[in-house]
Amino acid sequence: MATHVLVPLDGSPQAWAAFEYALDEHPDASVTLLSVINPMDAGYSAETALPSAAEEWYESAKAAAGERFDEAAEIAAERGVPIETVIEVGRPSATIVEYTEDNDVDVVVMGSHGRKGVSRILLGSVAEAVVRRSPVPVTVVR
Repeated sequence: MATHVLVPLDGSPQAWAAFEYALDEHPDASVTLLSVINPMDAGYSAETALPSAAEEWYESAKAAAGERFDEAAEIAAERGVPIETVIEVGRPSATIVEYTEDNDVDVVVMGSHGRKGVSRILLGSVAEAVVRRSPVPVTVVR
């Protein structure tokens, strides 16, 4: 039985389904929601190269994660499940695996994909990379 469940929450429908699944399947576990801010998402425009623009982009990404966490906290509270929230910066798959290794996580429950269309094909699957590299079981929710 899992005592610490990690749920990466990127705001995609699949990530929300994974969160709901984690609450349903691990009601007595400690649940940590992880939002990974990927610097690659900022793009390579000259505008984002300016320190002020990069800072604005980061603050916007952090605020979006906070909004997702607020919504998740309401859902968890309705079920009586306390959650912890964490924001990290880095490549999503590597950051998820590193967090798992460093924080006594028993299982990762994550959505099958958060990207759409061509970017999903070109950039690969975060879920697939986590499944291959995770030191703990990973449940992928579609």
